[in-house]
Amino acid sequence: MRNYRITVTDDHKHIVKGHIKLGGTHPKGEEIGFTNYFMEKDGEPFFGICGEFHYARYDERYWEDEMIKIKMGGVNIIATYIFWNLHEEVEGVFNWSGNKNLRRFIELCGKHQLYVMIRIGPFNHGEIRNGGMPDWLFGRPFEVRSNDEGYLFYTRRMYNVIGTQVKGLLYKEGGPIIGTQIENEHNHSSAQWGLTVGINDMWLNCGSDGNSHMLKLKEIALEAGIDTPIYTCTGWGGATTPVPDMLPLWGGYAYWPWIYYEEGRLEGKDEHPATPEYIFRDKHNNKIPKSYNFEPQYAPEDYPYACCEMGGGMVQFYKYRFAFPYRSVPAMTVMKVAEGCNLIGYYMYHGGSNPRGEVNPFTNDLATPKISYDFNAMIGEFGQVRESYQRTKLQHYFFSTFQKQFSLTKTILPRDTSQMDPYDVDTLRYAVRSSAGSGYLFLNNFQDHVVNDDLCDFKVSIELPEETIVIPSQGELTLGRDCFAILPFNFNLDGIKLKYATAQLITRIEEAGEVYYFCFVPEGMTGTYAMESKDMISATIDKGSIEQMDGNTIIKLAEEEDSLIHLVSESGKKVSIYTMTDEQSLKFWKVNLQGRDRVIVTSANVLVSGAEIKLESTDQEMVSLSVFPDFDASITSISGGELLEIAESELFKTYRLKAPKKEIHFNLKRVNNDKFTLDFNVNAFDGIKEALLRIDYTGDIGYAFIDGELIHDNFCNHTTWEIGLKPFEHRLIEQGMYVYVSPIRKGKVLNSNTTMAGWKETTEERIVDIGSVSIVPVYEIKITM
Repeated sequence: MRNYRITVTDDHKHIVKGHIKLGGTHPKGEEIGFTNYFMEKDGEPFFGICGEFHYARYDERYWEDEMIKIKMGGVNIIATYIFWNLHEEVEGVFNWSGNKNLRRFIELCGKHQLYVMIRIGPFNHGEIRNGGMPDWLFGRPFEVRSNDEGYLFYTRRMYNVIGTQVKGLLYKEGGPIIGTQIENEHNHSSAQWGLTVGINDMWLNCGSDGNSHMLKLKEIALEAGIDTPIYTCTGWGGATTPVPDMLPLWGGYAYWPWIYYEEGRLEGKDEHPATPEYIFRDKHNNKIPKSYNFEPQYAPEDYPYACCEMGGGMVQFYKYRFAFPYRSVPAMTVMKVAEGCNLIGYYMYHGGSNPRGEVNPFTNDLATPKISYDFNAMIGEFGQVRESYQRTKLQHYFFSTFQKQFSLTKTILPRDTSQMDPYDVDTLRYAVRSSAGSGYLFLNNFQDHVVNDDLCDFKVSIELPEETIVIPSQGELTLGRDCFAILPFNFNLDGIKLKYATAQLITRIEEAGEVYYFCFVPEGMTGTYAMESKDMISATIDKGSIEQMDGNTIIKLAEEEDSLIHLVSESGKKVSIYTMTDEQSLKFWKVNLQGRDRVIVTSANVLVSGAEIKLESTDQEMVSLSVFPDFDASITSISGGELLEIAESELFKTYRLKAPKKEIHFNLKRVNNDKFTLDFNVNAFDGIKEALLRIDYTGDIGYAFIDGELIHDNFCNHTTWEIGLKPFEHRLIEQGMYVYVSPIRKGKVLNSNTTMAGWKETTEERIVDIGSVSIVPVYEIKITM
């Protein structure tokens, strides 16, 4: 057995405010501000959870449901790029209609109580053509991304148009826009000029004039009426960070397809390295002024460590086609928060599709798919919910529920971690965030680009000034492969001291004078709660055992089962703890319905708005919905399905519903091993929310067309290619669809040995095969209270 130790001698965080030039007031009196450590709302810590969703990359007909889905994931801020080249592709002609209707998008965010951060550029990389710069800027007699007056003239015009679009939607006007990002990775990164690709591959200037340029852009934004409480800039890689006028935001990605641009990495000859992203560090500590992927040009403790680009996924590049591990995302969240981050931001949270241009039909970066920008995000390009969504949702509920106490906790490391080897996956990675002797033990067993195994038979001792807490006091811990955990110690359970738990907190709600905590046991662990006996009158459990030891009540849960613990505190307060298995927790949702916090357990996606619940279910017409506390009023209507039965347990009332089973009929014609066509009847898509076409194939690139127009594409990485068909249903019924898979060409030779300008490609082998093709329905059942 291995014993790990961490000493917590000083867990007081020095928190100050008043020196950061950020903040603002809402007309209704709500106020946003900042300390040097966290964002505040009305003078209290506010844990910001930001998810990137690009309005121009998604069908406007479905914006609202996807926003609700984002909110249900625990996100409270939506960030979105405003891509200049999509709005002014033709010089002087602006387009803010359809999928480019920024104003409507922001209004919908406000309707659903989501704050908004607008990323106004002018340069916004985002894997889009020219980094968002219009083609017509190329070759002008000035330098882009600089204080050149020629460039600023066009920037000022674009900012003025944006200012008109957001007028009335700013926080100070009662709207949801709380923040503005100026530029993007200025003086750090660039993008290819699309006009030159394939010939001399010129890149844009990566940024000139430093702080003076960034401050000039902020000045122009204010002149244009873009006046928000928060101004941000990206901070990594030596980017320009003009503090205190802007808050630098950080991030981290573990999957780097861009490295395959470099010489020597062509054709994937080099393996992707294991990154140091999953080693715990302290990034809000003046004694550690620089660390991996964090080299601020200011004292770290002067400003909050906040993130805008934690890898919520990653886009496929042609030369690097990884199968993205969704657990890497919640593992990244564990790392960033342990490092001192109290404002997290994911890029991307929701995937999308690049819109067709008016001048250039394909508006993407040339290394990526022409249409698809799924990004392997937590919510996919067609609304698909991934494991990363389900797991980060639990983390977000925790951060928001306990934000006032959690935001005060200080990062403590067991030792200097700067020289840790990311390839060492046999040694436990751990850290603590603590305040006044109470806090959380962070554990990590995920490492990218390395094969991980279970970490078994270990304990962690947290050495506090007055005591040492050993987790667990009996037995040993196991942390499953690719897993991570946040375990509480000396936590106040409404008057009962929880010495430690080998279960992770999710949320807390009050009901009828009682308090209910909801937790889950991380994969590989045995669930245990240790509480001070003197704080309790009684303790009972439905599945498990209770024993007394050294003044503590030790409650052990039955393995692989949910359980319910009832406690009565010394003051007579009733406290209950409902604990799920790791697998069960993926079905957990916290909602506010009819003005009350409730818990829902279901495998369906839950979308709550007003008095309506929508349940999305992929290829499953049967839906089970367990609710606590039960609905206040009877269900007034159900559409898209029927209620079969209601059952009750001690905690939940469970509703079993069924949608009418739908078979999506289609005619598949295989032309040869690299092509097929699909035809649909007139009722093919009736009665369902979405239809997902799933294609398993081997080849180079998959292309899907309707009447000659490319509607989707996919770089083959031997995972299933999915396309949402519902947005195209009318065209599909009228015109059908065909798919072409280009082959992998081995031994390719381009021969120009001719006197007549002839070019001919020959190959030793062409590899292509289309396997199974299926279409599955996405059902939606609506329940109105």
